[in-house]
Amino acid sequence: MTMPFYVSPEQVMKDRADYARKGIARGKSLVAMSLASGVVIIAENPSRTLNKISEIYDRIAFAGVGKYNEFEMLRIAGVRQADLKGFAFAREDVNARALANAYAQTLGQVFTHEMKPYEIEILVAQVGAEAGTDELFHILYDGTVMDKTDFTVLGGEAEDIAETLGGKFKSTMSRDSAIRLASDALSGPESKALTANQLEVAFLDRSQSRRTFVRLRGPELESALTA
Repeated sequence: MTMPFYVSPEQVMKDRADYARKGIARGKSLVAMSLASGVVIIAENPSRTLNKISEIYDRIAFAGVGKYNEFEMLRIAGVRQADLKGFAFAREDVNARALANAYAQTLGQVFTHEMKPYEIEILVAQVGAEAGTDELFHILYDGTVMDKTDFTVLGGEAEDIAETLGGKFKSTMSRDSAIRLASDALSGPESKALTANQLEVAFLDRSQSRRTFVRLRGPELESALTA
């Protein structure tokens, strides 16, 4: 009987992590910021039909980078879970932390037990009733959850983009100013500025009482970029 080759668990985990990171790096990055007026999410995405940013529930948004079919499957599962919980209990019982924990468990299970890990990073964002109460949960391919306060960056160039944002971001800045800052950071220092057709932008408007998710596109987005 032939004995299989031995590979240490540490090497298996390292290979899976490297595989996932390479897949994520091939995609475009995404930025989310917590502002006084709400939460704005900006992604480089030239597609008009395949959205990286979507609404999960009244005050909760979902965003993903990496393989579209993998994070889209998780988005649909999150919508179903939120709808079921809101129907069975109360709409106020649906929150970003519970959804983030469910996503983390799923990604951790896949990373540990499946042959191929998901090549994605996802964001679950919830806008609070007051400034400073927003929740930004950045979830990695292996199920690691990071609770961010001011802003977070997803994708292969996250470190460079976060460094660019770090010295310029202010929670008191306007929504349009934040969009322009994120657009400049996503385009990079040596590239042309991204146009409205190359961006996908959504905003969780704190002033709204129930459904807060708004997409910015067309003339409204062009005005925000050129204001």
